[in-house]
Amino acid sequence: MKKIGRLGVWVAVDFLSRSQVIELVQGVERLKFDTFWYPEAFGYESLVFGGFALSQTSRLNVASGIANIYARDATASTAGHDSLNNLHDGRFILGLGVSHRPMVQDFRGHDYGKPVSAMRSYLDAMEKAELLIAKPERNIVLAALGPKMTALAGERTRGAHSYLVTPEHTARSRAILGPDKWLCVEQKICLTTDAATARTAAAQVLELYLPWPNYTNNWLSLGFTPEDFKGHGSERLLDAMVIWGSAKEIRARLQAHFDAGASHVCVQPLNPDGSRFVDWRALEAVAGL
Repeated sequence: MKKIGRLGVWVAVDFLSRSQVIELVQGVERLKFDTFWYPEAFGYESLVFGGFALSQTSRLNVASGIANIYARDATASTAGHDSLNNLHDGRFILGLGVSHRPMVQDFRGHDYGKPVSAMRSYLDAMEKAELLIAKPERNIVLAALGPKMTALAGERTRGAHSYLVTPEHTARSRAILGPDKWLCVEQKICLTTDAATARTAAAQVLELYLPWPNYTNNWLSLGFTPEDFKGHGSERLLDAMVIWGSAKEIRARLQAHFDAGASHVCVQPLNPDGSRFVDWRALEAVAGL
């Protein structure tokens, strides 16, 4: 059975050129991170990008974090997963998620179903897909924040991929999943000891997520209040979602996720200067944790 290492890297890739993508994935592999994670939003098609990243590396696992189930039918996802793993030595992890209502209905023109029911039906259809190519070991995880989706991830896949969460959420997810399933936790980091700089970078990124009920509902369940979501987000929320400080302080706070039950933490390095470019100093600071 495939195992997943402790550390990965999560990067939004849609603004990157071909040469920048190559530099990124090869750099992540060179630093000996286990897995490279990338989202699917308004740019690169998820499975095409995954295949390209795999072709430019030799050891690195590559994971969609996440591929939108409304972007392709279940048979297409099955064929993509199986093709990439047959052609690249089992290094592809298919992260699946239901995305957000506006991105499904407004951007793609699909009806947005009940999340857990829609995902369960999708997994059923994947299992029924009949392909001519060899069926490799299935490396699938579900984007999961709430307890019902987390439970489904534990029942039907390798485990769960959580995003914008705290160690308290990690402990809650581990209790639902049980001891043996993967729990792949995304965590943003910013290598700076200046609070104003870190919070400005954090606010710039969280601006995208504050309108989405999937995230705000989860934050409410963790003890945040609607006051924390006003403006650019409260300092409390910004400091919880983006770890900042010295390398030692960041490593200690990442360890808190492992202590809470994470099997894998994928760090998303925010550049203190506010640019979209990866802060390699931050990745070097946490590599090998």
